[in-house]
Amino acid sequence: MSLTAGQIDFFKSHGYLILGKILDGEELQRYQEVFDRDWEQMPTHWYGGGKQTMNCDALVTSPEFDGIIRHPEVLPPLCALMGGEVCFSELCIRHMAPHEGELSRAWHRDRYHWLEHPYRMDYMQLMVYLTDVDETTHCFSISPEAANDEILETNDQVARRDIRDLHGAAGIGILFNVSVVHTATVRPTRSVRKSVQIYYGHRDRPYLSEDSLIPSQWRDHEDPEVRGFYGVLNGKTKKYIERTKGRGEIGKAEMLSILVELDIESGKRKN
Repeated sequence: MSLTAGQIDFFKSHGYLILGKILDGEELQRYQEVFDRDWEQMPTHWYGGGKQTMNCDALVTSPEFDGIIRHPEVLPPLCALMGGEVCFSELCIRHMAPHEGELSRAWHRDRYHWLEHPYRMDYMQLMVYLTDVDETTHCFSISPEAANDEILETNDQVARRDIRDLHGAAGIGILFNVSVVHTATVRPTRSVRKSVQIYYGHRDRPYLSEDSLIPSQWRDHEDPEVRGFYGVLNGKTKKYIERTKGRGEIGKAEMLSILVELDIESGKRKN
């Protein structure tokens, strides 16, 4: 999928772009089943609580998600907007439960703007809905910001430039600059929202977060392009490599146990 001039202009003027349905039919059904299997069979690896729980090591628990991370409908527009060589930074699959309370939003920016980039973008996120999202469900919301707008404090940005609740059918993909103000909108609903959220960065820039281990099957891949894409290792991955050095092949159960230990040590989770 290549971007039109109009799509590029829209991203430059708003900080996000709706790609449309990147998953459909059997492909969408397959990833819905992978998500549900992970939710049901890996409960100790989901954390959070309350309205939203997540698994940020889904690349370990469900390696099939690599197919969305490097999806052919995603990488070309991603690279066109990021410029240069891009890399994997983080994968979180998220489950938002039915909610009986008030509507709430926690507006934030994930990172500061990288002013040297033409779109002031150090990191990009791909949001993929695996359930239908509309005005009756939880959704992703953003406060549009142009690449040449004055950078405002979060509350001023929302007040002066309004918000967009982004709805769509299961399978829709949304790219956005994580420096733009955004939030998960939690609303009273009987529906569950399931999403796959993937962060990308520049290969010559620092890694984004400590949340997702990069497994050896990709960081040691025979294809140099795959190795490069998965080659910006975060501290969690480096600690895992050091902890298992000289151990040979590690079973999946022990691998997951080590990852939980690392998350507890870093303060990411309590147990």
